[in-house]
Amino acid sequence: MTAAVSALFDLTGHRALITGGSTGIGLGCAQLLADAGAEVIVVGRRAAELDTAVAAITAKGGKASSLVCDVTDLAQVQKAFGALDVHILVNNAGTNIPEPFLDVTPEHYDAIFNINVRAAFFVAQTITARMVKQGIKGSIIHMSSQMGHVGAVNRTVYCASKHALEGLTKAMALELAPHGIRVNAVAPTFIATPMTRPFFEKPGFREDVLKKIALGRVGDIEDVASAVLYLASNAAKLVTGTSLKVDGGWTAH
Repeated sequence: MTAAVSALFDLTGHRALITGGSTGIGLGCAQLLADAGAEVIVVGRRAAELDTAVAAITAKGGKASSLVCDVTDLAQVQKAFGALDVHILVNNAGTNIPEPFLDVTPEHYDAIFNINVRAAFFVAQTITARMVKQGIKGSIIHMSSQMGHVGAVNRTVYCASKHALEGLTKAMALELAPHGIRVNAVAPTFIATPMTRPFFEKPGFREDVLKKIALGRVGDIEDVASAVLYLASNAAKLVTGTSLKVDGGWTAH
């Protein structure tokens, strides 16, 4: 690999904050960004999981620390992130409660929107307010979904929340471009993680999913982390306001 190619993805001197960073996709993103030279801060609600994540990253030579924060609590977010200088935000924390549209309760609706949209909005606002104040140019990456581009049975609230996140990405990109802050989304298909494992244990679920993925396989964490690394790096320095679909062709149908 040439020095020029390596330089495109070199994040040395950058600090990256990853919400929902202690497990699954978030941890995979944190690890790869650390491999690229970034100092990473993993955020989550459980200290023990965060400690394990930091240990895993530092064991491979990366620089990592953690912050315990419930991103649905605005007071905690402002206290934890308000004076924090970061160059890269991976807004990864999210949730889903698959169920028929007619069964959705206000409590389930609020639970999904509070983390997938409201928390993502105010975490990004808090981080970027500091970036603008400090004159930091950088990259905001929202973890969206292929369901932010299509519909799906039993996922009305989740689809609505991810469509909202896609709109937020575009609007933020326009407002923050004058400050040198790029804003993009990554939209994965079904990825093999601890969160999705129960879905795949349901009879016929994997088969139904694979019928819609043109490349014929479920995604893995590295597929998503690689897209995040690209959007965080100088390789994507003219990319903003877009959604990078890591869906194996699902939305091409």
